[in-house]
Amino acid sequence: MNKKLQLIITASMLAAMTTIATMIIKIPTLGTNGYVNIGDSLVLLSAWLLGNPYGALAAGIGSALADLLSGYPVYIPGTAIIKFLMAFTAAVVFKKTKRDHVPAPVPYILSSIVAEVIMVAGYFIYEATVLGYGFVAAASIPGNAVQGITCLILGNLLIHALSGIKYINRMTHSLKS
Repeated sequence: MNKKLQLIITASMLAAMTTIATMIIKIPTLGTNGYVNIGDSLVLLSAWLLGNPYGALAAGIGSALADLLSGYPVYIPGTAIIKFLMAFTAAVVFKKTKRDHVPAPVPYILSSIVAEVIMVAGYFIYEATVLGYGFVAAASIPGNAVQGITCLILGNLLIHALSGIKYINRMTHSLKS
């Protein structure tokens, strides 16, 4: 199969899976209009499996679609940008650390930490400025941090569990170059 077509199909499937993962478990956060979910674990998988730009697009589109379908339209632009940046940066960090021949879990752990920091900071900035919450937006930091830590762990467990699949191995190893 054509490599570009394969990337588009995989990105589309990961975008759909990101939407579902984001919507399947939604715990409203206190004091904000947001919610904690497990969608970031698929954002990370998109970055690790597809790299850029496909992984970042799958993450941004899938996450924004979840906000649209869940009735959070004011978050759609912020979510699209934040999740795109999360996956884009995670893919860059993953590729760089993988190329440096560090021990196997390090590229995944380091890239997921960086991505989740972007998520927590990104939503704080978006809520404080665009949504006009000001410093009250800091109320979302603990919930977003819990989501980030949960998805960091879940994403790393998922990629480890999937690493025995030849297709998955081929995709993550292709990011090495």
